[in-house]
Amino acid sequence: MKKIIIRIVIVLVVLVVVGVIAVGFFLGDIIKAGMNTVGPKITQTTFVVNSISVSMLTGSAGVKGLVIGNPEGFKSPSAISVGKAAVSVAPFSVLSDKIVVKSVEVRDAEITFEGNPLGANNLKKLMDNVNAIAGAPSAPAANTSAKTGEKKPAKKLEVDDFLITGVKVQFNGTTLPLPPIHLSNLGTGPEGITPAALVKEVLDRVTTATLKAVGESLTKLGKGAVDATKDAAGKAISGEASKIGKNIGGLFGK
Repeated sequence: MKKIIIRIVIVLVVLVVVGVIAVGFFLGDIIKAGMNTVGPKITQTTFVVNSISVSMLTGSAGVKGLVIGNPEGFKSPSAISVGKAAVSVAPFSVLSDKIVVKSVEVRDAEITFEGNPLGANNLKKLMDNVNAIAGAPSAPAANTSAKTGEKKPAKKLEVDDFLITGVKVQFNGTTLPLPPIHLSNLGTGPEGITPAALVKEVLDRVTTATLKAVGESLTKLGKGAVDATKDAAGKAISGEASKIGKNIGGLFGK
């Protein structure tokens, strides 16, 4: 009798494990579909994720080929593209109102900067789009009880560690490397952080770092033009480039 019970228990455990693996296998496609649906609403641009792999047993996920399109009015096909991203989640938190993300690491990202660094540009427009969503008040339906048949509040997030490395900015025919961008303790309070607010926080840091790199590039361009060209026209052109670079640098305390 004991042997039969043991065998039944073993079979049940195997079935549970197989079920979890199966759910993890299909969950990647579900999350991918969700991101491809929600992403464009937050950025108000094209937002495409190529593939997502999920392990329910370890609480980890991998994202490949994430591309955020440019806002209307800009020529480049994309504003930001990410080669790979790794995410670690506290597995049981997915069942609660706040999902705890232990870490996010984004690698091999590429930014195409287009426009005026001191005026209208694609990153600023993208920020404006995200701010419009992140700053919008929650709809009344999200705060009503389930008895009325209306939607429950969306899940909130907590992101303990967010690291972005290996970012390259394409600007004016040159490639500018960005230093690592590190954020931590996002949404640690009881209210957490919404997905839109998280995108806003990360994009703000990325935009700031990009504008700083562009400003430094223009400053070097201005100084190089002065050294290479001594006539009045060359000085005038380089002076304008240097002025733009210094103005941008001033925004970051340089």
